[in-house]
Amino acid sequence: MIVGSLLAGLLSFAYLYAISIKNVPLAIVASLLMWGVVYQGYNVIFPSFYPELFPTRSRVSAMAIAQNIGTTITALLPALFAAVAPPGSTNIWLTVGAIAFRVTIIASIAAYSARETYRIRLNDLGKPDAVPMSEQEYERLRADPMADAKVAKAHA
Repeated sequence: MIVGSLLAGLLSFAYLYAISIKNVPLAIVASLLMWGVVYQGYNVIFPSFYPELFPTRSRVSAMAIAQNIGTTITALLPALFAAVAPPGSTNIWLTVGAIAFRVTIIASIAAYSARETYRIRLNDLGKPDAVPMSEQEYERLRADPMADAKVAKAHA
């Protein structure tokens, strides 16, 4: 997630530069790499990562609110880009690319600093005092549903 976000931010420079020099093939290649390859490192993880940051009771609401606030901020970024790098100014690709990269850095720091949820019970997710279960308990709980599934399949 962190690597995908940072690489997408870096590739925004290449994409914006390609647009600035009117090189359509380079812009297509840069956009395919940025959105079609490296951004997917972020995109594939966030649907499971973000909900685990919130307590079970408020997870859906918290996730929806956070997602919509983020989408709103993202929708407002073109206005910021136009304000700091209006059409006709020099090095637009560098100015806008730097802002985009800073946003990916902030997002990556937030992801890095998020609490690890491995071996935290579902009902304890989002609680600051949650303690991970022991490795033995975790393995036992993982094995039980698998054993039940094998028995059910054998009887079918």
